[in-house]
Amino acid sequence: MGGCDRAEALASGMRATGPFVTRFLAGFDDTNRTKQMPMLPNHAAWCMGHLALTMNRFAERFDGKGLPESDFIKGDGGAGDAKRFDTESVCVGSRPTDEPAIYPSMARSQQVFENAIVRISSAIEAMSQAQLDELQPWGKGEFRVAELVARIMFHNGMHAGQLADLRRAMGLPGVIG
Repeated sequence: MGGCDRAEALASGMRATGPFVTRFLAGFDDTNRTKQMPMLPNHAAWCMGHLALTMNRFAERFDGKGLPESDFIKGDGGAGDAKRFDTESVCVGSRPTDEPAIYPSMARSQQVFENAIVRISSAIEAMSQAQLDELQPWGKGEFRVAELVARIMFHNGMHAGQLADLRRAMGLPGVIG
């Protein structure tokens, strides 16, 4: 561990977002993972890939490793496969499509997401106080690393909400309560 209580708390919070998000995957499988509903922006497979890409992009700044080749194809024009997401198909501004062949299976999509949770949490936990206070560019802004971690946790929660909306629109049973 990084020896910084704040880093450990942030890493623990990030880990907690994993099961919070994946609980909304109940009822999604390989027949409906790319199904989209009117007026809703993203399907389940896209959400898993997008969140995993975001968390991996953060982690690679601190652990010095690139995107895992086992989980991502780098910018192949939007065509992933049964095991990997294409970075262009799940990046900010991409448009999810109901084309199952270009997204990993549902089980694999969840595994890629869970791999990213482990990676980002480990990167956060290893950070020093100085690293947590360092400014980092992200999107159109600049954030202290600790604030960026909180922002990524919120981002995971926002997409969990999208999955909850998608579940309701598809008539899947609730998973809370």
